[in-house]
Amino acid sequence: MPVEIEGQTYYKVSEASQLSGMSRSTIHRWIHEGIITGGKLRNRAGWRLFSEEDITEIKAEAGRVWKEPD
Repeated sequence: MPVEIEGQTYYKVSEASQLSGMSRSTIHRWIHEGIITGGKLRNRAGWRLFSEEDITEIKAEAGRVWKEPD
């Protein structure tokens, strides 16, 4: 269930996963590898929170074409 903080809606990683079409593990890996910058905000329980902009970033990264190095 999304949470509103100071007028902005935030989603937990499972919700961000559903909205972006990417798996939770991929989102966590991309954060760890520095591929995406979202998910820095956390709630009191320590869960990562994602804004609409963060989800847009995940979708954009998912849409990129990956090329294997030569």
